[in-house]
Amino acid sequence: MTNAHSQESLALHDVRVLLLPGWENSGPGHWQTLWEREHGDLRVEQADWLWPKRGDWMARLEEVLLQDERPALLAAHSLGCQLVAAWAAHSRHTHRVRGALLVAPPDIERADMPPQLTPWRPIARQALPFASIAVVSSDDPYCAPERAAQMTRAWGSRQVDIGPRGHINGDSGLGAWPDGRALLQSLQPPPTARAD
Repeated sequence: MTNAHSQESLALHDVRVLLLPGWENSGPGHWQTLWEREHGDLRVEQADWLWPKRGDWMARLEEVLLQDERPALLAAHSLGCQLVAAWAAHSRHTHRVRGALLVAPPDIERADMPPQLTPWRPIARQALPFASIAVVSSDDPYCAPERAAQMTRAWGSRQVDIGPRGHINGDSGLGAWPDGRALLQSLQPPPTARAD
């Protein structure tokens, strides 16, 4: 398969990809930043990345989602996964989301979580009203495998374990992470035939 064909096969049509970074945003080597640059995905910018307020983050996601009529795919990392769960439990606009890729969801109920994240408790555990894939690492420092499994079961997500990859971030050696892009693409429903 040629590289050009490979890129074409990972193209996403007629949807927007919204990137939802976690606490402190995603840096230059993070796969979300590389997707933003290489694929034109839209990062949902938050007013405060250091002291995140769950309600503010939810409102910002809702605002960005409603700015465009096209359906969206969500590509969330870390606290962004908790944002998706919390937002989906309250929004009346979840039908605008085709699916969500939830990468390295953190266990924000752990005792050793930073104090900035304690207002995000408890974890929203309602089943997501759209298709979702949770990508987890066997040695994520912010979430034990059994806790990740509990969350993804509650959300109704298909879980994909990619082995010992830390927090699946810029330090994980993934680069632009084509395997993750393929998982995101798999959430896009096939095009339906138009009735003439």
